[in-house]
Amino acid sequence: MDILETYAFDRRQRRNMSCALLFSLLPFFLSTAVYFYLWTPDSSPSIMSAGVKSAPILLLAAVVLRWNGGQSVLGVAGGLLFSAVGDCCLIWPELFLHGMGAFAVAHLMYSLTFLSGRYATYSSSSWDRFLYLILFMVGGCFYSYLYPFLQKAQDSELLIPAVGVYTLLITVMGTLAIRTRHAPTLLGSLTFMVSDMSLALQVFKVTAMKNGNDIVMVTYYLAQLLIAVGDVKAAENKDDFAKWKRS
Repeated sequence: MDILETYAFDRRQRRNMSCALLFSLLPFFLSTAVYFYLWTPDSSPSIMSAGVKSAPILLLAAVVLRWNGGQSVLGVAGGLLFSAVGDCCLIWPELFLHGMGAFAVAHLMYSLTFLSGRYATYSSSSWDRFLYLILFMVGGCFYSYLYPFLQKAQDSELLIPAVGVYTLLITVMGTLAIRTRHAPTLLGSLTFMVSDMSLALQVFKVTAMKNGNDIVMVTYYLAQLLIAVGDVKAAENKDDFAKWKRS
């Protein structure tokens, strides 16, 4: 098999993989549509609403497990499962801290995965370090902006350190996503930050956003989708990187 035949074979393999992955994601898209169809701003917390909200994330976890195997339970699939727990907790306002804790664990699992051998290893450039600095500045400035509102909230003595730690964890997760240089992973992580910032602005009464829940949930589901797809494709990209290194 010559070089052209090998290239054509690789392209067919990638196309077939992309089609199969898209097909396996159809339940996620359907469940997301069901959530937006059923959700109403004045709906009261219930087990059913928690199930509808967390269903797309559970289906994403199933996709990652199907493609990457059981080891992903300690990686992105595990992070998605903890995210689903967080989704359920946030249905009830009194469980906000529990939900934030579940998402903090999810970000930690994502971060460890981005450091693992599943992702091709690149040396950090000056441009990468500049982006790290920008991301930490954004996280720090946002927390500083949020701080006065946290002081006014109930349970402020718990919220102030908890939100600080959470902000640090999601910022580290975004930074490590930059390190992977993998577009879906990077875009998913940054979109996750946008989603959480939008949620925080509403939860802590910083501003009233028109269609605020729609903004939060669209960016949230998109972020989780990109992180999941990025993890599925990470092994393929690593193989391509290894072939380039050998050539």
